[in-house]
Amino acid sequence: MSTLSELKWFKSSFSEASGNACVEVAVHNDTQVAIRHSVYPDRGFSVGRTAFTSFVIAVKFEALSHDTN
Repeated sequence: MSTLSELKWFKSSFSEASGNACVEVAVHNDTQVAIRHSVYPDRGFSVGRTAFTSFVIAVKFEALSHDTN
């Protein structure tokens, strides 16, 4: 199993442009997705891919439901 520092991290498209307030994710293994805050890169955690996917879908749905355009 790889450590969090060895993973290939991706920043959220909603992250701050300066890179100081970013949510980052990485594929941890076949069943896990790792999540961390760029300010505290050693404090990440992993969740199951199914849970992560459900979370992302819920956030997108919530954002769309508040879109006033």
